[in-house]
Amino acid sequence: MQDRVRPAVWIGFAAVVGYVLLVALVQRLSGVPYPELGDSGSNLFLGVGISLVVGAIALAVLTTALGWWRPALHEQHRAAHRWPLVVPLLLTVLMVLNLVGTDWGAYDVGFFAASLVLLLVGFTEEIATRGLLVVGLRSRLGEGWVWFLSSLTFGLMHLVNLVDGQALGQTLFQVLSAFLFGTALYILRRVTGTLVWAMVLHALWDFSVFAAGRGEPSALAGLGGLELVVGLVGLVAVVGVVRGAHERLTPSVDAQPARV
Repeated sequence: MQDRVRPAVWIGFAAVVGYVLLVALVQRLSGVPYPELGDSGSNLFLGVGISLVVGAIALAVLTTALGWWRPALHEQHRAAHRWPLVVPLLLTVLMVLNLVGTDWGAYDVGFFAASLVLLLVGFTEEIATRGLLVVGLRSRLGEGWVWFLSSLTFGLMHLVNLVDGQALGQTLFQVLSAFLFGTALYILRRVTGTLVWAMVLHALWDFSVFAAGRGEPSALAGLGGLELVVGLVGLVAVVGVVRGAHERLTPSVDAQPARV
């Protein structure tokens, strides 16, 4: 499908901001306090799950209206080097260790079912930041800026947790971790040529981190903390997928400029 609306930087940023505000609003309307989200399956679904469902629908409608599905999900050219794939592969290993080390006995059926809805975050946050935002950035900027700004925006999204009462120091560390994690997911997009695998890894990673935090996990789950080290390796590896990239978008003849 060709783009109906000409890609623009502001549209990409507007999509991300709109998604964050929508999710925050729906979560606030749920009436479930942030510290109580993990108390039960119903709290988790009402406080987080519904907002992700609403966000996913809104982003799908927006992407369709823009006609951006193809550039949002697929690269024009895969990265020339394959070795940077080691970064997301290492994260996959850590994700598996999180799941193996999880205290699954601490889960009841209702809570497990509600937690599965959290997998939607892989679609919503990826289509917003490494999908629509990347499309917008590529309309004007070189690939180095596309990586940096999309990953930075992904990190800054987590500042919204301050509103829910999360400590400033913890939030800033989360912003840094998300920037590095976003870099690894950007690498995965560039090397595989599609955003789909980044969606899958993102969904499973967040699920594994949430799962490992419940009950009494084994020492294996603690190895997931090496994510930061892997992320720092990603700062080196990303050079291999940015250098020589030619992903600037040329709008189709029929594409119309966006009207506010």
